[in-house]
Amino acid sequence: MIIENEKDVTEAVLSEVARARNPRLREIMSALVRHLHDFAREVKLTEAEFQAAIAYIVALGKHTTATHNEAVLMSGSLGFSTLICLINNGNKGQTETDANLLGPFWRMHSPPTPNGGSIVRSPTPGPALFVAAAFRDAGGKPIAGAEVDIWQSSPEGFYENQDPVQADMNLRGKFTTDAQGRISFRSVKPAGYPIPVDGPVGELLRAQGRHNMRPAHLHFLAYKPGFKTLISQLYVPDDEHIETDVQFGVTRHLIGNYVRHDTSKGAPAPDVAAPWYSLEHSFVMESGTARLPTPPISGKAQGERPQIPHLEPA
Repeated sequence: MIIENEKDVTEAVLSEVARARNPRLREIMSALVRHLHDFAREVKLTEAEFQAAIAYIVALGKHTTATHNEAVLMSGSLGFSTLICLINNGNKGQTETDANLLGPFWRMHSPPTPNGGSIVRSPTPGPALFVAAAFRDAGGKPIAGAEVDIWQSSPEGFYENQDPVQADMNLRGKFTTDAQGRISFRSVKPAGYPIPVDGPVGELLRAQGRHNMRPAHLHFLAYKPGFKTLISQLYVPDDEHIETDVQFGVTRHLIGNYVRHDTSKGAPAPDVAAPWYSLEHSFVMESGTARLPTPPISGKAQGERPQIPHLEPA
């Protein structure tokens, strides 16, 4: 098709996209082209702005490494990751769900850990946390034999893969649910942390006058054939950024009941000093196909502990 005017461009591209044999690919790409072209028309995108946008996309790739995924960070910072999560879970976004963000810090091959064991693998300061979690199907029946990955940031605000000071796989573990569908483990209370701002995501946050903090949370990934893989987070309710998560991940249902205990009496282990915390939650797994996500990272940082600035909101 010979282009006569700007409207012809969209028509020409759509006519070529229509050749795609895969109907879902054809549907997605047709919608993408229409919305992308209409977006450029709506904002009257200049050539300079277009070139800046292309450079921005290139920068996302350049800032993605074995220990950091800038593209996932950007998706979260635009609320896109949470949107995708919610429209694909909880009756397509109509009901509450235990599903939540995978985030940019999940690694495969977490160390298998027995129920009741600790995921603290190197000296890690902070109040002790004892977690008991149950996994059930939609009818309330316990799900035995599910593999459950756990990961979290340290009280200093770093995941172990970001932090050469922590041992490899510190604050990570893989558990298997028992006959009652339960797991339990010991850790330390997680802390909120700043997301990295030395790349395109940082430029976006500064331009928008936003802070770069995530509220404290604990990650879960439950896998068993016959069930849709459940990815979840439980957020600490008293975190100062619980209402303004930079990744827009906090849902009402996933604000966890982190109970503070101000005496060591009744603590699950003799070495526990007050204050310490306990957390219980019952997760619901939907029936479906079990698929593990592609790990956003694969390695561990070397050298010095990074210094990540805290951006102040405008």
